[in-house]
Amino acid sequence: MTSGWTIESVKATIAAKKVSARELAAEHFKRIAARNGELNAYLTLSEERAYAQADKIDAAVAAGKPLPALAGVPIAVKDVISTRGVRTTCGSKILNNYIPPYDATAVSRLEAAGAVILGKTNCDEFAMGSSNENSAYGPVQNPAAPGTVPGGSSGGSAAAVAADLAVASLGTDTGGSIRQPGAFCGIPAMMGSYGRVSRYGLIAFASSLDRIGPFARNVGDVAAVLKVMAGRDPNDSTSTTAPVEDYTRELKKPVKGMKIGIPKEYYGEGMDSGVRAKITAGIELLRTLGCQLMDIELRHTDYAIATYYIIATAEASSNLARYDGVRYGLREEADTLVATYRKTRGAGFGAEVKRRIVLGTYVLSAGYYDAYYLKGQKVRALIAQDFRNAFEKVDAIVTPTSPVPPFSLGERTNDPLQMYLADIYTVTGSLAGLPGISLPCGKISGKLPVGLQIFGPAFGEARVLQLAHAFEEAGGATV
Repeated sequence: MTSGWTIESVKATIAAKKVSARELAAEHFKRIAARNGELNAYLTLSEERAYAQADKIDAAVAAGKPLPALAGVPIAVKDVISTRGVRTTCGSKILNNYIPPYDATAVSRLEAAGAVILGKTNCDEFAMGSSNENSAYGPVQNPAAPGTVPGGSSGGSAAAVAADLAVASLGTDTGGSIRQPGAFCGIPAMMGSYGRVSRYGLIAFASSLDRIGPFARNVGDVAAVLKVMAGRDPNDSTSTTAPVEDYTRELKKPVKGMKIGIPKEYYGEGMDSGVRAKITAGIELLRTLGCQLMDIELRHTDYAIATYYIIATAEASSNLARYDGVRYGLREEADTLVATYRKTRGAGFGAEVKRRIVLGTYVLSAGYYDAYYLKGQKVRALIAQDFRNAFEKVDAIVTPTSPVPPFSLGERTNDPLQMYLADIYTVTGSLAGLPGISLPCGKISGKLPVGLQIFGPAFGEARVLQLAHAFEEAGGATV
């Protein structure tokens, strides 16, 4: 059976009865069995659940019923997103035995649209990392560039799609954890605006930043998955009531005359020369499509990394306080309650999670709250205002996704600051709450993928996808 399935080809083939949804799921599980030992993309498979859903789709086909938007489409889910009855570890020993009693809204909406959930994908522990080397269950290999990292924290979800182990997948993005793995693995990957997709059932890292979004093989599939998940959810008070556009219908609108902002702050020192060459070629391609390129200024960009790691770690220290060895997850017995907390967290959390908890607790502590956390929130507001000002003049903003191509496994594990700086181009949009997509934009030396990033105004997902689709159709992946 063929590989390289897309949502459109899956639906058409199943509707024509050329293949059943059960056969398609079985094909993917066979491929996972053959390659997951090498890639480590999946942590847990949900075969029983997948086949039950596939049988429902096949029954609908046999009965001649209309098929839903994602009928029979095999999808993988990052292991920080709750799945009823399926182990959900967050890539951490502290949740090694945790089985959620409910589904995240994003998952239940995908299944309502006919998607077949194959299993849970590996990730940096509690979504904290830029390389997928912080997982308690080992690193993920990059199928697009063997020997390099797949990006993080959603590296398993990116690798699963890039290696044909799923047609699409879900990741989460706090400061770049969807877009950067998409760039490193050479596939489209998108986060919607903050509030566009419900966070209900997403196990929290930093609540004011976390978002769920899709990976897929083409922009059309990204649009289709996002459309299914998007929209108000009464279980999430931060989800928006803003109407959801038909993203797939908007894709083919012309982009000629669209004003594209090029922020000078994203093209300074520190960018790999190969990345610079590919992004420059990608921007020129947009010019040939009739887009008007405009230089813009995002003045507070240099403060983004520091601001992000103050706010994100502060929220992490609060969110992770719930892992105490009492209510769920790992429990390490000790003589006193405090000793039980200490022993459980010491054994259950990895080094990077501990580092961020300590940083976050520090910036929230008495005497430092005003100096660090409050100041960080003020700078975040300035970064968001920079973007609002820019979008009064332009329709979209184009930047590199990462300043560097995929780096070798182990290359940055002993240098947290260098690892954090890999997020320099993604954290700005996260802090501002904007939608962003990473697209394949050629390869360095024919083997290392480069990602081009497009930002749009808040709840401007349709515009971002429209420009992304035009770039893809014009051959952007091979510039």
